[in-house]
Amino acid sequence: MHTDARELPDNSLIEGDLCIIGAGAAGISLALEFLNTQHKVILLEGGGFEYESQMQDLYKGKTTGQRYFPLESARLHYFGGTTGHWAGFCSTLDPIDFEKRDWVPYSGWPIKRSDLDPYYARAHKNLDLGPYEYQDTYWIEKEPKLDSLPFNHADVYNKMWQFSPPTRFGTKYKDTIVKAPNIHLYTYANVTNIDANEHGSTIQQVTVKNFAGKTHTVKATRFVLACCSIQNARLLLASNKQAKQGLGNDNDLVGRYFMEHIEIKSAELWLTKPEALKLYAWEFGKTKARAELAISAEKQRELKILNGTASFTPLEVARKQPAFIDVWTADTAETKKKMSKFDAEEKKALAKNGHDSYQLFTRIEQAPNPDSRITLDTEVDALGMPRAMLHWVLTPLEKRSIREIYKLIGTELGIIEKGRVRLMEYLRDENDNSWPEFTGGGWHHMGTTRMSDNPKQGVVDANCKIHGISNLFVAGAACYATAGAPNPTLTLVALTIRLADHLKQITA
Repeated sequence: MHTDARELPDNSLIEGDLCIIGAGAAGISLALEFLNTQHKVILLEGGGFEYESQMQDLYKGKTTGQRYFPLESARLHYFGGTTGHWAGFCSTLDPIDFEKRDWVPYSGWPIKRSDLDPYYARAHKNLDLGPYEYQDTYWIEKEPKLDSLPFNHADVYNKMWQFSPPTRFGTKYKDTIVKAPNIHLYTYANVTNIDANEHGSTIQQVTVKNFAGKTHTVKATRFVLACCSIQNARLLLASNKQAKQGLGNDNDLVGRYFMEHIEIKSAELWLTKPEALKLYAWEFGKTKARAELAISAEKQRELKILNGTASFTPLEVARKQPAFIDVWTADTAETKKKMSKFDAEEKKALAKNGHDSYQLFTRIEQAPNPDSRITLDTEVDALGMPRAMLHWVLTPLEKRSIREIYKLIGTELGIIEKGRVRLMEYLRDENDNSWPEFTGGGWHHMGTTRMSDNPKQGVVDANCKIHGISNLFVAGAACYATAGAPNPTLTLVALTIRLADHLKQITA
């Protein structure tokens, strides 16, 4: 069922069993798990069904520290959320990503990779992916033309990605949600405050506002924050009537450990002879699976580096492409037109029989860092909520890890006599910890309500429940303790399905 909250009488009371705040990949995935059950689910979406600049303005905020994209460009504020501009990249986190690594401060999850395997398989259906199969041998057997570089796979291996069409949740699941008898979707329902009891141990209700000047109250047995890493933290920090520092923030952890994937041009690959490297190629909307070069867990431990991957772009194309952080300054038609031009040039180049040179592009996890964080500004948005402030902070470990990854790839290519790797200038001085102006991210917001069994080290427990609050949970990448190398969407959907199973168990 669908209701436009602007059309309700002012000060309406909405009641249900489960209230989900946010209708993006996490919120919709959670609602789908409760489809046709006995539970009355309230799904709150701040925007409508289409992009609106007035709604998008609510996501504006300030950034300090390492240069970053404008905050309002990195997330979409309408039904379906940021899947509206998602490119469809999907891969699983690695077992080492969940481990406590002595060289990575604040690393370690309270769950293991094996705990997520059944949920990864279920998430494939939501994202319209193929079989739950991420071995390169499987894909090469299906498509022999996907030629691989002949590494020995001991230190450098092919980590596989699958590609969603990409699935636009706002399009694919709109009718399902709207027609569901037990799912009650409210659009234009921006949650501006969460009210707890006197001791802050139980959530009683949330306040909803919109641009029609209406204010409503939502009561439920359990509440799930499913906005995004920045907005989840913002809402918790701003809900400070019963808890001065914000809900769930007794240990000053809400908003901390904001993580992104560092995405940056890093090196050039010069081959001894032209090769097409089809296994590593990608064409938007067509490629089903591709590989990126990754470093084995054993080698990561030996070198004491972070987990990252290297992808390939023909050098003749890459040299013409500006840094993404200079292009993706807004989610506008002009920006998409520019990117379409670059995609067309890359497609044309990939159609050739091969190239003797490629640019190596890095996607690497950011080390968890309490100084990389979300706080509240004194400025408020049009609905009266304090705007978010992002202070993005990187460490020397990220840069050293990138350097070591390409030194290793270069060494391995030399051993198999395939070619050489030339580091970009910013990586050559091992004593230089600065970052070039073109350093960017993937719009992959993670952390801010990190997972830990210890409330002094994390905001949510292994079941995504906020420590110290009996009925408030968080869905999505905000729960990540570390980022791993892959794009976060597949894992956040898997983690959300796992949360749904837990909620069903405790309400049975």
